[in-house]
Amino acid sequence: MDLRALRYFVETVRHSSFTHAAEHLCVTQSTVSKMVRQLEEEIGQPLLIREGRGVRLTDAGKIVFERGQEALGVVRSLTQDVADLSGLVRGEVTVGIPPMVNLFFPPLIKRFKERYPQIKFHAQEAGGQVIEQRVLAGELEVGVTVLPVPADSGLTSTELGRFPICLVGTPASSWFRVEQPTLATLDQEPLLMFSEDYALTKRLRTGFIQAGVEPVIVAQSGQWDFLLSMAMAGLGTALMPEPLLKRLRLPADVVIRPLCEPEVSWRVGQVWVPERHMSHAARAWLAVCAEGSALPLF
Repeated sequence: MDLRALRYFVETVRHSSFTHAAEHLCVTQSTVSKMVRQLEEEIGQPLLIREGRGVRLTDAGKIVFERGQEALGVVRSLTQDVADLSGLVRGEVTVGIPPMVNLFFPPLIKRFKERYPQIKFHAQEAGGQVIEQRVLAGELEVGVTVLPVPADSGLTSTELGRFPICLVGTPASSWFRVEQPTLATLDQEPLLMFSEDYALTKRLRTGFIQAGVEPVIVAQSGQWDFLLSMAMAGLGTALMPEPLLKRLRLPADVVIRPLCEPEVSWRVGQVWVPERHMSHAARAWLAVCAEGSALPLF
């Protein structure tokens, strides 16, 4: 059904006149008459009884007029809803954020919510590699992970911040007196690392291979507090991002040394599929994240 014909019919009924409807619609009277006649032909029966300069509804016309108003209302609402999305008045975005990173994102989320209060923001927690897979699968539009992502991954990334990875242990650690430890320093050292589904672990494993070191991993976990507890108990060396450690109140006897290998630093960034359509809300999130310094919240 031609929505324009339906609109012309509704306006004709409202004004009880083809002439007045035409004036309201800013078209000619013949155009209105033609469109109403076209609608009647499509319905298969007359909708209006022409009486001089006025009109009145047939039984079928009453039904079409009632339902036509509802249909035109739905179209107006649809148009407004789409306009609201484009104008970021409404919408929603879900961002995948790893557990190790989520503590640092509330200020950024707050900034986004203050800018776009009508957009619903959802955070979905998972490891970096899982988030990358969900973005590729289309389950997420945008996700946070540890960079870099493989060049052939199909993902585009933008860096939010780059920070040192630190060794955490006790004075009994083999590297205790080494001022600038490297991955090679950790040869044969018991290590405490995040689970394999963490992008940081993948990056560190690549670094160990490049350094010619076979890591001795004695424990892995997705819980940073558990790994730190083991490190403080002298059970091994934990590898942790510096920003995380700065937020914690650690005992005075805990030893922390930045890993002096920038190529295996903790690079936090966002990823998305460039060829895929991205919602206005997701684009707004990326724009807010791109403002100012890399990650002021860290």
